[in-house]
Amino acid sequence: MLDVPATNQKSFADGKILKNVTDGVGIVTFNNPEKRNAMSIEMWEGAGQALTELRDDDNVRVVILTGAGDKAFMSGADISQFEKNRHNAEASEEYNRKSDAQRAVLVHFPKPTIACIRGFCLGGGMQVAMSADMRFASDNSQFGIPAAKLGIAYGYDGLKHLVSLVGPSQARLLMYTGMRIDSAEALRIGLVDRVIADGKLWDETLEIARTISGNAPLSIKASKITIAQVLKDKDERDMAAIKAISTACMDSEDFREGRQAFMEKRKPKFKGR
Repeated sequence: MLDVPATNQKSFADGKILKNVTDGVGIVTFNNPEKRNAMSIEMWEGAGQALTELRDDDNVRVVILTGAGDKAFMSGADISQFEKNRHNAEASEEYNRKSDAQRAVLVHFPKPTIACIRGFCLGGGMQVAMSADMRFASDNSQFGIPAAKLGIAYGYDGLKHLVSLVGPSQARLLMYTGMRIDSAEALRIGLVDRVIADGKLWDETLEIARTISGNAPLSIKASKITIAQVLKDKDERDMAAIKAISTACMDSEDFREGRQAFMEKRKPKFKGR
């Protein structure tokens, strides 16, 4: 199991969503291992609450998303709730409205996010992972979107992320077949960024997160904003936002600290202002 520190732990959704903070790194754990971390609507709401608190915590500079246990990152939605919450189009629309509102917190999260993936990452779990800035997977992970095997339509936002990562042809192959792929294939097609030995996954993910946490927050924010605008169509890009964050960086205390630390051959201490 991943060794997630218990520092400042807080739980949501009757303990099925956990939030931790350690060394500037926020950690959200999907804690439903008996169902391979399948997400109920209550868990979606809890995840949104945890992410909102981490977003608003100035001490948190990067967030890791991970699953409890050693079987799954997230196996998707809790199918046992489908008869109640998604039995027809009208019910499904209400379910999607609630869950999409929570996923939007992640999609628009202003700080760097990393999906630390071990085991199954399926359906809605893929959408969560693809919404993160980076995806690191263990060498025993499996990925897939079984919508075609359930008779449901995968949402626009999820498919937009999928196509942007792997291209339209690979997206079609995954969606039309409902097939699962292993971590090596996921890396080859661009679905994940790194494949790491299972026993080293958490330590290496946390090391990268801590490296990000130690860098200048405004500079990272500038990169996140600019990359997001690059991915938009030219007519939709907010060039003013790029200009504003660039100006904020150049006028920041952190820029002065970075210059001084370089000249003094020491590690800079950035404050995010």
